[in-house]
Amino acid sequence: MIEITFPDGASRSYQVDITPFEIASSISDGLARNIISASFNNQTIETSTKLKNNGNLIFYTWNDDEGKKAFWHSSAHILAQTLEEFYSGIKLTIGPAISNGFYYDVDLGNHTLSEKDFPRIEKRMIEISREKHLFKLRSIEKKEALDYYNKKRNEYKLELINNLQDVKITFCDHDDFSDLCKGGHLPHTGFIKAVKLLNIAGAYWRADQNNKQLTRVYGISFPKQKELNEYLNLIEEAKKRDHRKLGKKLELFTFSNKVGLGLPLWLPKGAELRDRLESFLKKAQKKAGYKQVISPHIGNKDLYETSGHYQKYGDSSFKPISTPADGEEFLLKPMNCPHHCEIYNSKKWSYKELPVRYAEFGTVYRYEQSGELHGLTRVRGFTQDDAHIFCTQDQLNSEFKNVIDLVLYVFKSLGFENFKTQISLRDINDKEKYIGSDEVWETAEKAIINATKEKNLKYKVVYGEAAFYGPKLDFMVKDALGREWQLGTIQVDYNLPERFKLSYIDNKNNLKRPVMIHRAPFGSMERFIAILIEHTGGNFPLWLTSNQLILIPVGGNHKKYAEKVLNLLENHEIRALADNRNETVGKKIREAELNKIPFMIIIGDNEIKNDTFPVRGNGGKDYGEKSVKELIKFINDKSSEEIKDFN
Repeated sequence: MIEITFPDGASRSYQVDITPFEIASSISDGLARNIISASFNNQTIETSTKLKNNGNLIFYTWNDDEGKKAFWHSSAHILAQTLEEFYSGIKLTIGPAISNGFYYDVDLGNHTLSEKDFPRIEKRMIEISREKHLFKLRSIEKKEALDYYNKKRNEYKLELINNLQDVKITFCDHDDFSDLCKGGHLPHTGFIKAVKLLNIAGAYWRADQNNKQLTRVYGISFPKQKELNEYLNLIEEAKKRDHRKLGKKLELFTFSNKVGLGLPLWLPKGAELRDRLESFLKKAQKKAGYKQVISPHIGNKDLYETSGHYQKYGDSSFKPISTPADGEEFLLKPMNCPHHCEIYNSKKWSYKELPVRYAEFGTVYRYEQSGELHGLTRVRGFTQDDAHIFCTQDQLNSEFKNVIDLVLYVFKSLGFENFKTQISLRDINDKEKYIGSDEVWETAEKAIINATKEKNLKYKVVYGEAAFYGPKLDFMVKDALGREWQLGTIQVDYNLPERFKLSYIDNKNNLKRPVMIHRAPFGSMERFIAILIEHTGGNFPLWLTSNQLILIPVGGNHKKYAEKVLNLLENHEIRALADNRNETVGKKIREAELNKIPFMIIIGDNEIKNDTFPVRGNGGKDYGEKSVKELIKFINDKSSEEIKDFN
């Protein structure tokens, strides 16, 4: 017998070699019908895997991220099977699940593939799915695996196998198709009821420009046709909300090839938007005890070698800048934290002065590949709302929880109410990717887990997603379209204080290392604004929008009164403008709607006579007649409802 423990802590005894599917069946028929995949002792397994030891078992359905991953990974296998069937002699490479769907990279050889071919590929994929072929994992000797792909003359799979340290190599079979694979599949193909291929792109083998360019086919699949239809409607809505499109229409930002790829230029309205976001966070940070600092855009190469950033990210950074001095090199700043360590190091500290909280809107630079650049979400120069807290071990828990409060305040003020948290830990099977001892990692990981529990936040633990210097708490936010974004992160770091020899004098007059907390509620201003644009569709919160109100005079004789009202509004810090162009009222209203201006006032003879005017909201909502005084109070009250002071 073996002892199986479930996520709620309950445990049951079962016969050796029982499978997750059989265990699910013993619990309920409904669970057995819906189980997609499972994990056993934090390892992904098949629902048909025979369990031989005691351990922790988790079931995954379509409603779980891991369930979707298995669903889409299995769909990638069916795509590969279909492509191989339709295009004889092609070479398959890799086909993973991604955040929304899956892709497969193939070397098409002399074949061509276009979106016109999608319908017949989709049709065949559904035919295969309906046949309910079982997904079966099998292990073979490494030599046998190499022989298999030598016969297929597939140098890509041969390279993958040769890079594996395993003596045994696993394949996944379904129908008459086999593929090199570690696992994580549906029980059978019949779970897949709807498939849509989305687009084709070029992709270099192993993401190396020196290698051959392959054809990448993206797709997505669902257990119900209805869910696919809903997803396609979501895609259409997302196109309307695309921040690149709205950013241009609302005159927020632009790009110039002469300036350089991935380097955004902020236009006046966009600069004002950024400034308001910065002011909002600076005000909250001041109340929370942060001190503002400024660091340069470059730093000596030695600085980043000390921190470990050069060794870790040197290949994805801009090349070092040589100076006239012999052997002297500088880097465009890839991170703010090394600079803040040196600011802390500029004086001696007593335990009585801790915690020290430094904050900076610091611009950093990373050389992203041109094919990965995407509007504001992936750029080469971006500004982080960075802060670093230097505290004692005893202060760590309260400081971490205070940062959680700040992040939640930011989300609430900007309408991001739907979120979950993820505790990102190091990969316990590949510790070489990280710096520092097991002891400090375990201490840091425990601190994050305890603080998160004490704040009553629901979280999941993900291994392998930690920063190279420490574990972190990531906030995963869902936007208005249900898409998930990683926004806001808090990291606990014992390693940089050690590398930079940071210290303070404790109450026994001994030198001690402080603990370092890294945090950024926005993440980067560029990416945050892109997500905010798409989340709101350009209809920003009233406190944040560039123009809160527009005055539209009916004729030339009403312009003077409009200017008078405008001056009164501006004197009370209401952001307004008067449209005094010689255009029709209808055209002015349409353009105000397109420019997402929250409120508009039409001024004609009656408005001047009564000294009141009807307030019209964006979209045509009627807010009734108001005097100037009432209008000022109305807008201020609306703004106050959206944003509260941080306590």
